[in-house]
Formats: sequence, structure tokens, C-alpha cells
Amino acid sequence: MKKAYVFPGQGAQFPGMGRDLFDSFDLAKKRFEEANDILGFDISKIMFEGSAEELQQTKVTQPAVFLHSVIAAEVSENFSPDMVAGHSLGEFSALVANKTLSFSDGLTLVSKRAMAMQKACEQNPSTMAAILGLDDEVVEKICKEIDDVVVAANYNCPGQLVISGSNSGIETACNKMKEAGAKRALPLKVGGAFHSPLMSPAQEELEEAIKNTDFQNPICPVYQNYDAKPSTDLEVIKDKLIKQLTSPVRWTQTVQNMVEDGATDFIECGPGKVLQGLVKKIHRPAEVSGIQ
Repeated sequence: MKKAYVFPGQGAQFPGMGRDLFDSFDLAKKRFEEANDILGFDISKIMFEGSAEELQQTKVTQPAVFLHSVIAAEVSENFSPDMVAGHSLGEFSALVANKTLSFSDGLTLVSKRAMAMQKACEQNPSTMAAILGLDDEVVEKICKEIDDVVVAANYNCPGQLVISGSNSGIETACNKMKEAGAKRALPLKVGGAFHSPLMSPAQEELEEAIKNTDFQNPICPVYQNYDAKPSTDLEVIKDKLIKQLTSPVRWTQTVQNMVEDGATDFIECGPGKVLQGLVKKIHRPAEVSGIQ
């Protein structure tokens, strides 16, 4: 029996998040104070008292989800991962949990990532959409047929694939997906085309920051979004982390590979239960639970 700890990405945030942790643990108080200093604004106040709209700002959302996730892992009893993985942003939380990154370096990179992505979104107005009820191969084929930027971005679970691209490309793609028999082709309320070539400017910015950050030997493998495979080599981890911004999140394949490598228990650390639901859809026999 092996334990896989998994960490959610952007979209898991909610008003009041992290307050219970702050009230219950001295370490959580310390981490929130550190975060306020590192970020240069009072993120704890926004997390505890802010509106849903305030939490949706990319510069707030990503550090907030990271903070909640990392603290939840740190204060949990018997935290002993055999392997870790994170969905998009969650990969940074996973790398702190398995000791590859320090808390401060992880948060600094997440903040830089959020700012760089925000800037890229402003340069290239773009969006994403969730396609439900089609095989991955059908979605991929339709994306390739569109004369615009549209790519598969998040392989969330069988029958649920998020696409990413230009506004006009996504609109065309959604119509074609419905014609092909998709149960739903649902535009998402996001700031831009994450995990697509339109994030190239952000990737270039983040690459320099990642290369200049001190990475330590991990206590267990991290299964990375880029290829869904386990990594322990620091240069490989850095390379995949850089490529992540313009490559799809291979979550279905990640969970399948973790199961093949012996994972039986999946513990989601952080806000929400989205990953628990996806894991069950990918591998029904898996035991799932959460630490919030």
C-alpha cells in the first residue's frame, strides 16, 4: 500500500479559505506571516475576509491555493508520501511537500508565475473550455483541424478534457465538439489560455526564475504534468516545470502511472475535493481522502 499526496490547482479557492488552519496551528500562523512579507501584500486578509471576485485575481489565486495546500500538508499528522503530484499550479505545492523546494522559494516562484501568466493573458486575450463526453483522440483531432490556436490543455479524467486557445478558436472548437457529439462544450471563466503556446511569454519569464532557484533532493518522486512520469533528478524536474506552462496537464495519465507504481491511497492536500473526484473517475478502486 503506497500513499500518493496530490495538490489542487487554480479554481479550488473559496472565500474564508485557510482560516481554520490559521486558528488551529502555530505553524500556519507563521507561514501566513511569511507569505504576507514575501508577496508584499496581506494575502491572509484576502483569503479570510475577501470576496470571491478578489480571490479570482491570478496574483491572489495562485499563492492562496499554494499556501492553503502546503500548510495543510505541513500540519497533517503522519505525513509520509511515497509519491506526490499536483494539478498545474499544484505541482509547485507538491515540490514543497516533497522537500524539493523550500516554502519561501516555492511561494516566490508561484507569485512570479502568477504575474507572468497575468501579463501573457493581457497580451493575448484568450480562454479555455471544458469538453465533456468525447474521447481524447476526437478532441485532439478537432483541435488540429481548426485554423487558429486551440490545443488540449488538461486531461482531467476520461471523458473530460479542457481545451485552451484564442477566443475565436475556442468558440469555433466548442461548436465543432457539439457537432461531434460532446455532451457539453463549456467555456470557462478564466483569464486566458493556460497550458497553450499563448503562455510562451510567461514561460520565458518563469524559466529564468526557476533556473536561479535552489532545488534540493526530494524525499520521494514527483509525477510531473509535462509527461506524467516520476522525477527525482533536479535538472529534469526543473526542465519539466519550465515546459509545464505551454504543455498540457496530463492528469489522467499521472494518476494511472501512480496506480501502476503501487499507489492505493490518494490524499488531496488543500482547498476543495476536485482531485478526489477525478482520481475516482480515473481509477475507481482508489481510496481517496482530503486534508483541508
